Amino acid sequence: MPMQIAFDHLAITAPDLDTGAAHVRTALGIDMPPGGRHPLMATHNRLARLGDDEFLEVIATDPDAIPLRPRWFGLDHVGTSPPRLGTWICRTDDLDAALARLPPECGPAVELTRGNLTWRLSVPDDGSMPFDGMFPALIEWPMHPLPATRMTDIGCTLDTLTVRHPHAARIETLIGAALHDPRVRFETGEAIGLDAVIATPAGLRSLR
Repeated sequence: MPMQIAFDHLAITAPDLDTGAAHVRTALGIDMPPGGRHPLMATHNRLARLGDDEFLEVIATDPDAIPLRPRWFGLDHVGTSPPRLGTWICRTDDLDAALARLPPECGPAVELTRGNLTWRLSVPDDGSMPFDGMFPALIEWPMHPLPATRMTDIGCTLDTLTVRHPHAARIETLIGAALHDPRVRFETGEAIGLDAVIATPAGLRSLR
C-alpha cells in the first residue's frame, strides 16, 4: 500500500517560550495558549489550534529539566537565535511503514509523552532535522479524536505553506506522492525556510 501522510502541525523553535510566543503575537496577532512538558526531551511548548485537526506549536528547552537524549528539532543548538518556523510535521497511521520508505537520516520512531498524552515521532538520534527542517517529521497519534480537536479554537487556519530549499525538488519527490495537500508548495532556491500564510481573525498573516 502506498505511503500516505497528512499535514499535522507547524513548530516554531525558540530560545524560550516567552520569546517564541511574542514572535507569534507579532506575526499573527494571537496569544499562544499553554501546552505542557516533554520529559524525555526536556522541552516544553505552547499550542494553538489551526482549523479542525491541525495546530501551531512553539517549542523551547525546559530550563527546569534534564534531557535524557539529544533534544528534538535541533533545540540543543538554538542558543539565543531568534524564533523561527523551524519545521513542519505530518501524521501517518503507520509510522514504521512510512519510515521504511524514507532515507535513514529521517530517524527512528521515538515514543514521547506530554502529561497523559503519548505519541510516536521520527527523531534522528542526534536531534537534527533532515534537510534543515524543510523535510517534515512524521508523527503517529495512537488515539482519536486527534489532540488538536481538544485545543482552544482561536479562529486560525493554515492557508498555504511554502517550503524553500536548494533540494526542494528532492523533498517533494520523497513525499509528494504521499502528501495530497494543495496548500503545501515547494520552491527550489538558495534560501532555506518555511513561510506559512495563516488565516487569522484579522485576515491573512505570514509566519516565518
